[in-house]
Amino acid sequence: MSQKQKKNLIRIIIAAVMTILLHFLPVEGAPRFILYMITYLIIGYDILIKAFQGIKNRQPLDESLLMTIATLGAIALALYTKSGDYAEAIAVMLFYQIGEWFQSYAVGKSRKNIADLMDIAPDHANIETENGQLEQVDPDDVEIGTVIVVQPGERVPIDGIIVSGTSSLNTSALTGESLPRDVKEGDEVISGCINLNGLLKVETTKEFGESTASKVLELIEDASSRKSRSENFITKFARVYTPAVVGAALALALLPPLVLLMLGKDPAWGTWIYRALTFLVISCPCALVVSIPLSFFAGIGSASRQGVLVKGSNYLETLSETKTVVFDKTGTLTKGVFEVTAIHPEIVDEDTLLHLAAHVERYSKHPIANSLRKAYPNEADDCSVEDVNEISGHGITARVNGQTIAVGNDKLMNKLGAKWHECHKHGTILHVAIDGEYAGHIVISDVIKENSKQAIAELKKNGIRETVMLTGDLKEVAESVASELKLDKVYSELLPQDKVAKVEELLKQKRSEKEALAFVGDGINDAPVLSRADIGIAMGAMGSDAAIEAADVVLMDDDPLKISTAVRISRKCLRIVKENIWFAIGIKLACLVLGAFGVANMWFAIFADVGVMILAVLNAIRCMF
Repeated sequence: MSQKQKKNLIRIIIAAVMTILLHFLPVEGAPRFILYMITYLIIGYDILIKAFQGIKNRQPLDESLLMTIATLGAIALALYTKSGDYAEAIAVMLFYQIGEWFQSYAVGKSRKNIADLMDIAPDHANIETENGQLEQVDPDDVEIGTVIVVQPGERVPIDGIIVSGTSSLNTSALTGESLPRDVKEGDEVISGCINLNGLLKVETTKEFGESTASKVLELIEDASSRKSRSENFITKFARVYTPAVVGAALALALLPPLVLLMLGKDPAWGTWIYRALTFLVISCPCALVVSIPLSFFAGIGSASRQGVLVKGSNYLETLSETKTVVFDKTGTLTKGVFEVTAIHPEIVDEDTLLHLAAHVERYSKHPIANSLRKAYPNEADDCSVEDVNEISGHGITARVNGQTIAVGNDKLMNKLGAKWHECHKHGTILHVAIDGEYAGHIVISDVIKENSKQAIAELKKNGIRETVMLTGDLKEVAESVASELKLDKVYSELLPQDKVAKVEELLKQKRSEKEALAFVGDGINDAPVLSRADIGIAMGAMGSDAAIEAADVVLMDDDPLKISTAVRISRKCLRIVKENIWFAIGIKLACLVLGAFGVANMWFAIFADVGVMILAVLNAIRCMF
């Protein structure tokens, strides 16, 4: 609880105790009035100041002015009727402040989730000097390619690659993932993570301003400026509603007494003014003005805690309306890296086949060769590798421990006269021959992410009707991935402009059905499609800067399962927003009618205003969980 919240809570308690005591104390006349006014000022001085400032700035018609007019009018009526009952005026201010305190507490809780993220950018980086001492420098002054030192307990200040050391990183502030991630030499690290144990030396790959932590902070700062349609509705509604109810209150105070006076009857000015003041208290749109932005703020905070950054409440609202999710394949549903996914030997065992292939590819710079070396890390052993010969468009041959080993495609096998056969799996097939005899084949392909299949299943559970994949890959590969993940549709062999055209086609169809479409991608070539879709979702950890910039939602750990988390949070948030709108407006209208006919008194008005606000705020807090 902040100091301001503590002070306001103390004010509320003091005012409540004084009001109760004054009700029972045998004090009359001027002393009673003075004690009540002291209590009134303790609980309401800040509202009176806001009302005065609104008049001064020519923006008077807000809830502060309505509260001020109603309470001062109630005090004037108590003086006029000599009833000595000023408790109604104090109660209006008291319960309003209680509602404001609940709202402040809820915003504080939600803001804490975002504040945890705002802490991710360190204020210094360590550089090792010539004498081995560490010097702290401003991260903005660190150039790309500089080796920085990250000590245990410190945050990684700038994105880079580990050149020395092993450790575990706490990535929870960025990704929402509670389990530490083990890292070693050669691994990429992103700024904002906490180094838990080992000493790391990191060669920077980005400038501080372009690093992950800085980008995240920019996204958070921009989020509050983008209002949803619901928030814009409330703003427009308040502009029309507030002057209208002030006018209606004036009419209620003046017209009936004047009509009664013209008819020669008692005008009952006090009764009608009291009803008008009650009408004003009831009419305060506090529940809507406070609870709607709070709901979105809490929703964005809840998503950020899960490692999902939503750039504004307008995107949260659009995400809740999404019924179709379109995916890029490489780097989104798959890891975007080639790995050995199957080994099918013929005359040797799996280990020997992989061993020989890795030796032949030892000196190649091709990504396929890297995949083989990664699958068999001991290829640089004492084996003799000679006469390496790379045949363009075919493969490589070499002598390994006196045997002639050929690794390549079917053309190479045909050239050598080795009787090869097709593989039932999809991917890049590397055939291997030993001394001209076919020895088997190795399958290298892009690997599906661990959570991709579950992510698609969860989206369908959460009401997503159609899942689509767009890719530039071959039809066979694309259909294999789509089949495994149980996607509804797949379009393959697409160029970047083809992806945009396909999304345009899907958008026309969905908009005719009044449904939103989301696109999920990670590469530079995905940026145009991310911008074009109703809602663009980018992979934040390994995704390109262009994709992150173009997207409306960023998944900080590249986990597609977080998409369903984002959809679930957005739908819960919008459901609560709609509940509050209907609840608040419905109660207000009913109570306004009752107030106009004199059925509702000031205490009833307090419930209609502050009670509804408190209930709406408590409902909005549910967005945080």
